[in-house]
Amino acid sequence: MGSGIRYTDEFKQEAVNQVVNHGYSVPDVSKRLGISSKSLYDWVKKFSKPPKFREKEADLQVEVARLKRELKRTEQERDILKEAAVFFAGESKNATR
Repeated sequence: MGSGIRYTDEFKQEAVNQVVNHGYSVPDVSKRLGISSKSLYDWVKKFSKPPKFREKEADLQVEVARLKRELKRTEQERDILKEAAVFFAGESKNATR
C-alpha cells in the first residue's frame, strides 16, 4: 500500500503549480519532490481546478453519498414490505379456507 505520508494541501498545490504553471513534467517534479508520479497526476487532476469548482464537486460527492445511503435504506424497506405482502397474502388464503 502507500507509505502513509500525508502531504498538506499547500504542498500538493505547489507541486501542481510546478507542472501546470511552470511547465515541468510530472516525472521530473515527482522525482524531485520524492513522491509517486501517480500521486502527482491525481493532484494535478484535483488541484488544477478552480477552488469554487472543487468545493462544488465536494458538495456533490457528499450529496451522492447521502443519496446512496437513502437508496439503500429505501430498498431495504421495500424488501421488508414485499416479504410482508407475501406473508399476509398467505395468511389471507388460509383464513378463507
